[in-house]
Amino acid sequence: MLEAYIRDRLRQKQILLMTHIVIGYPSLEASLDIVRAMVAAGVDLMELQIPFSEPIADGPVILRANQESLAKGITVTDCMDFARCAAAECDIPFLLMTYYNILFKYGVDRFADHMATGGLRGAIVPDLPHEEGHTYLSAMSRNDLAPIFIFAPTTSETRMREIAKHAAGFVYCVARKGVTGLRTDFSDTLQSYLARCRVVTGLPLAIGFGVKDRADIEFLTGKVDIAVIGTQTIRIVEEKGVDAVGEFISGLR
Repeated sequence: MLEAYIRDRLRQKQILLMTHIVIGYPSLEASLDIVRAMVAAGVDLMELQIPFSEPIADGPVILRANQESLAKGITVTDCMDFARCAAAECDIPFLLMTYYNILFKYGVDRFADHMATGGLRGAIVPDLPHEEGHTYLSAMSRNDLAPIFIFAPTTSETRMREIAKHAAGFVYCVARKGVTGLRTDFSDTLQSYLARCRVVTGLPLAIGFGVKDRADIEFLTGKVDIAVIGTQTIRIVEEKGVDAVGEFISGLR
């Protein structure tokens, strides 16, 4: 189980790192090199994004990566094959992240079945509310996969409690309103939000949207269980190339 892995890892580290890539950006070969570099640098789990034409939760950097991957002809089947290879080679949990239209077109049961046979551990589908996710939740449960759900600062406590009933593995706490990649002010005002999250679920908490450097990781240590680094890694690839990824990840703690 994903939750058991996270709790075991937390006995060894104060905070875990989860990274994010867009499969096929800048190429399938480079994507695998990035995965290998991140794992070698000590990341604890990773989300692999299946590119989509309208990634509504993502800012311009990840949006551009999605568009470039699609322009290269990357398909969902390519992404499933890639994820299977990554999971077979690297000894950390991998999650798929995408939008519900991908699952709908691929077939929800087929999607979950292929995740399970490919050695994946869960999925993040940010545009699928639990009220409309019965088929998805059933398919994930049948395959012992973790459906990762999201809290936001604007989520009421009542709704948090409802979401938590359907979550597994961990809960992804969005640090602020808006899309990925914008500046986040990590300050003590975040603590009241995280305290609300802790009250409604006993699952580990991850936080993302704006985590970009070692200072952010240090601030979040002791406040959450997992720090999520997404956009900044893609910026590193754009500005410095794939070879710079490992050094960046190593420098986060």
